[in-house]
Amino acid sequence: MKAIVISEFGPVENLVIQDVPKPSATIPGTALIRIKAFGINHAEMHMRRGEWAESVPISGIECVGIIEECPGGEFAQGTPVAALMGGLGRTIPGSYAEYTVANTSNIVALGEPNEQLPLSWADAAALPESYATAWTCLFRNLKLQRGQRILIRGATSSFGRAAVNLAVDAGAIVTATSRSETKFAALKALGVSKTVLETPDLSKNLLKSHGFKKFDSVLELVGNSTVVDSLRLVRRDGYVCLAGWLGGLDPIKGPPGPDELHGFNPLLQMASGVHLNFFGSFVFGTEEFPVSDVPLRSIMMKVADGRIDAKPWKTFRFDEIHDAHRAMENGEANGKMVVIVN
Repeated sequence: MKAIVISEFGPVENLVIQDVPKPSATIPGTALIRIKAFGINHAEMHMRRGEWAESVPISGIECVGIIEECPGGEFAQGTPVAALMGGLGRTIPGSYAEYTVANTSNIVALGEPNEQLPLSWADAAALPESYATAWTCLFRNLKLQRGQRILIRGATSSFGRAAVNLAVDAGAIVTATSRSETKFAALKALGVSKTVLETPDLSKNLLKSHGFKKFDSVLELVGNSTVVDSLRLVRRDGYVCLAGWLGGLDPIKGPPGPDELHGFNPLLQMASGVHLNFFGSFVFGTEEFPVSDVPLRSIMMKVADGRIDAKPWKTFRFDEIHDAHRAMENGEANGKMVVIVN
């Protein structure tokens, strides 16, 4: 089979298409997937550069495709599926290939055996990682309900757009931030109630606003640089979920002065009665976070019905992987990028 292989850590040119042996699913609890398309993620850029704690030569943490082998019988041959995480691209060969073997606990059926999906494979490939993660953050960690007010910081990323779509569809009142006012129109088109320019001290600006009311929850995708600020923006018993690092991975700073060097101090920086939690998609497939818990098929049907706009920003051919990684590295992507395999 053909696979995109990291020849050595470094620039995009180190992603090389090679012929490698086709894998086989021989162990119960695994399945062989004929990959039709896969999404592009920032994690794969860090893996290619050698900046990730774990990586294997064949990268890729998600895909959509068709079951070819499943020795344990969890999925019938011919079933259209999505697969994500569970070590893909990190500890086992990932989705940058024509075939992959994934753990069945990290696979979810998108339809019945031999059923044609209501979306193209390219459109379906925009869903697994972004929408599974966004859904879990919103409805498990933040316990979002209809009519609640939520702030999504970093809303123009593919993850942020997925969260906006799901929150609006659920009847929440969404305020969204972006570092660029030129992207406000696109967020408004998704149904957000208000757009705000992202700044590290956003709480100071909003709390000064006449009649400002604190949010029920904040989905924090900018990361460590703004999470303390987000804690000031939720009401008592409100929730903040940290799930992204668009602003980088530098540690959370302490309060101004000598304590700043010693990191986050809840006594001085955290509002009383506010809930702070974290979600990382690497836990998908565990007993606490089964992929089957995420209604990916239902989300796919909403996309097909036009209720959710999840169309990829751009679709690439398999041999255009360099172009996809360059667009990601240069910050050119305005939404999810996907690669068609066959």
